[in-house]
Amino acid sequence: MSPDADTTPNNACPAAAPDPALPVADDTPPASTRRWRARLPRWQEQHWRWLALATLLVLMVQALWPGTAQRKLTQQDIDAAVLKTLETAKLPSPAARAAAAVAPSVVRVAGFVTDKDGQESEHGLGSGVVIVDSGVILTNLHVVAGAQRIELTFHDGTRSPALMRSAQSHNDLAVLQAQKLPDDLKPATLRSTAELQPGDGVVAVGFPFGIGPSVSSGVISGLQRSFRSPEGKQQIGNLIQFDAAANPGNSGGPLVTMDGAVVGIVTAILNPSQQRVFIGIGFAVPIENAAMAAGMPPF
Repeated sequence: MSPDADTTPNNACPAAAPDPALPVADDTPPASTRRWRARLPRWQEQHWRWLALATLLVLMVQALWPGTAQRKLTQQDIDAAVLKTLETAKLPSPAARAAAAVAPSVVRVAGFVTDKDGQESEHGLGSGVVIVDSGVILTNLHVVAGAQRIELTFHDGTRSPALMRSAQSHNDLAVLQAQKLPDDLKPATLRSTAELQPGDGVVAVGFPFGIGPSVSSGVISGLQRSFRSPEGKQQIGNLIQFDAAANPGNSGGPLVTMDGAVVGIVTAILNPSQQRVFIGIGFAVPIENAAMAAGMPPF
């Protein structure tokens, strides 16, 4: 096809020519309107420039001297805010905070034996506390002694078999190793007993009679106490005496300060009536002894 060829499609309509009989609309504004529109953009441009400059200046002043943007707080303002918070906010008790801090590290410990007929039964029940995130757990030796199988139940419900790594019979301590670990296992914080004093608040966390985890609170009643087992077969010294409620099943659980740190392993209760229920005197092995049983350096 030559460049001069007509390339208009056959079905295309040619543009219609204007009808000379019809008036043509003139979109050109009058001269006065054109002058007004020409002046308005220049006025707006100057206005917005000054406004932007002023805004930028204010922002710079606030960034460099924040004290100019607000009134300086006085001690009366701070006291009033604290008082209002105390009046309106419901804060957890010290015992509740301590229990919450150690709860993810507390485990239920159960020992089982199998009789000659192949029937398995529970041989011992107690508590334990995670001290290393690899699954190292402290408990009482009397909880797992003689057990053919040991089972742990962690805070999130995970169940795991456990092996006994070591034992310290003179302190009634056993160190267990969990075979299955829950996600994000959290070990407890351990604290030296050197600064403990009678009257310091403590909580005991464990599974009394298998119920739990349960929390009881009290105070340290004394230090460096001795306890002889009801059968008279064993005497343990250098114990922490406390009055937070503890019962069978609490054995091996942590004794915790109000800042959430473990200072002892609950090991015994004293009841002259031989009824094995709590009457206000409990004993815990200091955490220094327990840590040494696990091969950890002393505090």
